[in-house]
Amino acid sequence: MLFNKIENTINSLNNESISEARKKTLQALIDFIQIKVDNHQEIRINFICTHNSRRSHLSQVWAQTMAFYFNIKNVFCYSGGTESTALFPMAAKTLENSGFEVKTISENINPIYSIKYAENEHPIIGFSKKFDDPFNPKSEFAAIMTCSQADGDCPFLAGAEKRIPITFEDPKAFDNTPQQAEKYNERSLQIATELFYVFSQINS
Repeated sequence: MLFNKIENTINSLNNESISEARKKTLQALIDFIQIKVDNHQEIRINFICTHNSRRSHLSQVWAQTMAFYFNIKNVFCYSGGTESTALFPMAAKTLENSGFEVKTISENINPIYSIKYAENEHPIIGFSKKFDDPFNPKSEFAAIMTCSQADGDCPFLAGAEKRIPITFEDPKAFDNTPQQAEKYNERSLQIATELFYVFSQINS
């Protein structure tokens, strides 16, 4: 079972906030997942951003959580960047505020986090890495470009079965401002809402 606070967060999401144009953007990911489900294949999704520090991690964590929530089996979510930096602490804190159990496993310039959404499920391992890091799949995955810069910087992604741009505004613009926590939460909930919609469309 999901942690209660995450379940409450999911129950508060509003699909009506997603425009028809945005639903069209999300349809390519729905189609990718549905085909894999129909063929009883593993579903690998790699969320890619420039620094693998904010949007790609929020997307990875919420996608894995929504797959569990909707009981879609064999879903493996990853994240990566065009370069490696660090998972930004405010992104980890935002997930914690939504009910995730976030623990720091290793503290260095690129900390490693354990992110749990349910007591008996394997934690998501969060750290910044390049999209082609050995930690990530080498083939048969969908590459979801969560920022337009990464989409432009990566004209070719080796091994990607499908490349789908689903871009989000960067909450980094609000770092070191009084609105920081609010804007990170807003972006996290937008990502959660859209991924809720995606997985709600899957016939398993």
